[in-house]
Amino acid sequence: RIPAYLLVPDGEGPFPAIVVLHDHGAHFSIGKEKMIRPFHVAPETLADADDWAERCYDGRYVGDYFAARGYAVLSIDALFWGERGRKEGVDYDGQQALASNFLQMGSSWGAFIHMDDVRSAEFLASLPFVDKERVGCLGFSMGAYRSWMLSALTDCVKASASICWMNTTDSLMTPNNNQNKGGSAYAMLIPGLRRYLDYPHTASIACPKPTLFFNGTQDKLFPMAGVKDAYATMQSVWKSRHAANRLVTKIWDEKHFFSQEMQNETLDFFNKWLK
Repeated sequence: RIPAYLLVPDGEGPFPAIVVLHDHGAHFSIGKEKMIRPFHVAPETLADADDWAERCYDGRYVGDYFAARGYAVLSIDALFWGERGRKEGVDYDGQQALASNFLQMGSSWGAFIHMDDVRSAEFLASLPFVDKERVGCLGFSMGAYRSWMLSALTDCVKASASICWMNTTDSLMTPNNNQNKGGSAYAMLIPGLRRYLDYPHTASIACPKPTLFFNGTQDKLFPMAGVKDAYATMQSVWKSRHAANRLVTKIWDEKHFFSQEMQNETLDFFNKWLK
């Protein structure tokens, strides 16, 4: 059992629903509170969340935004964030130790996070006021990675949106790229997978579901050449299944950031496919 935030719209269901997946950001003190404005918490936690919403989400809580527009919204802490973190504090050293222990036990921290997300989607779809045929997922940064992975992993998810996380291994495994330095990468590693499938190939398992990807030209974490190559790969897959109209790939003149304008277009995407 883990703590979670669940927002339910006013009115009568069944409602469309969204699993909102928080980012990494090397910021572990909050998790689900990055996506849904926290309540019944210490003032320090609320201030932490408000600051993060300003820095990454243009001053808006994405979960609250969707709930106010008719979606049931669920968000959990990924393992090592928020209420599932360590009381003595969390940092990169602790993160690496956690990932190492998972590997030594024959498992993967990243895979554990994904299975938690699958269980989240299954739980949300099971609720009596949720329409199980209209469940989507949405995330920014590591949350975007979690989102397209979740859509690939379970048919509970009918549509997904991923903001600022898509590329190719060739473009990410370069000397100065963050993904090549360890750190946050440990939360997004499935050992052995890249022998068979690159990121866009894995995301394409979700085809022909409605799927949205946004990336920014000023995002130093995700080189444009890799973004374009990944988009081209996925476009060819959706086209092969006669579903090109269900894949949105858009490049914004933006940094690693989920602006309100991007959020508005993401809402339009879900309204088209889930309402």
